[in-house]
Amino acid sequence: MESVETLIVGAGVIGLACARALARSGREVVIAEAEGLIGSVTSARNSEVIHAGIYYPRDSLKARLCVPGRQALYRYCAERHISHARCGKLIVACSEEEVAQLAAIAARAAANGVDDIRVLSAAEARALEPELACHGALLSPSTGIIDSHAFMLSLLGEAEAAGAMLALNTPVTAVAAGEDGFVAETGGAAPMRLRARELVNAAGHGAPPLARAIRGLDPRHVPPQFFARGVYFSLDRPSPFSRLIYPVPVPGGLGIHLTLDLQGRAKFGPDLEWIEAEDYTVDPARADGFYAAIRRYWPGLPDGALSPDYAGVRPKITGPGGRDDFRIDGAEVHGLPGLVGLYGIESPGLTAALAIAGHVRALLDAARRQPLKVSA
Repeated sequence: MESVETLIVGAGVIGLACARALARSGREVVIAEAEGLIGSVTSARNSEVIHAGIYYPRDSLKARLCVPGRQALYRYCAERHISHARCGKLIVACSEEEVAQLAAIAARAAANGVDDIRVLSAAEARALEPELACHGALLSPSTGIIDSHAFMLSLLGEAEAAGAMLALNTPVTAVAAGEDGFVAETGGAAPMRLRARELVNAAGHGAPPLARAIRGLDPRHVPPQFFARGVYFSLDRPSPFSRLIYPVPVPGGLGIHLTLDLQGRAKFGPDLEWIEAEDYTVDPARADGFYAAIRRYWPGLPDGALSPDYAGVRPKITGPGGRDDFRIDGAEVHGLPGLVGLYGIESPGLTAALAIAGHVRALLDAARRQPLKVSA
């Protein structure tokens, strides 16, 4: 049986960031990825937005990790010349009733350490974006966009430079926890058993099923699994906006917003649809709802200007109406030294990836140093 110090399951942006952090700490790291490419599922189906850290409840993991993650991500991109743009965004009130929500959003942003939010009148917002219709807005200068694939390639390159190894087409099918670590069984073309002192479950949608497959992990520490699909539609003409445009948030998401890619092309989404299993179908008929939502802040959207683009599915661990947050379980939660489970890592996971990786490393380092205290 082959042995490795640290096995990371999942080569999305979170698994790759963890691999980089742990390999650079001196650990021998193997990354097992079920697909044939890195970052080809959840990490490939998002808005590629660098979030400021505005919306999340104070002291939530999202709030605690997004702001330092965003700061680290901008530094990382600048130092390595990874394509990104600090384009800013406007959060807009599309009715008088929504104006009051802007103050609450600004207060939450300040509580989370976002210190550059500006409150704008409708006239000030239209001076920045003449095509915009609103009753008031917040300007977030720290919001940006990134080439997420280039970021993931850089993370992988730095992890491999520190000795990490990537195994594609290698699904982890079962794990047995023991006193000296974990024995993982893999499938694919060359099934094998691998002994690891530490195991990081960064499998995205596959994280709860993998947790269920860990013999020795109490089932009460396995989160439930839900799927929230959001589809995107692209604009078939030049964007009239130079910033991202977001309506005030809706339950379960941030509403149908306008984002830009690094070439300035605009897309809209995601909407929100609770589904029973992963399904990336984009129904062209959903465009009707998009036109109505977008015209609240861009009444000049022409008929027929939207084209179906792609869908993403959020790896939720709470259903409709639940309190969304990251869940990062170390040994102090489940009692298995060396195991870290990452669940519900949806937005702002891309932004927070470097901070999440630092948090995972801290949990594993602490498990090596300190006596185990299992929570009730």
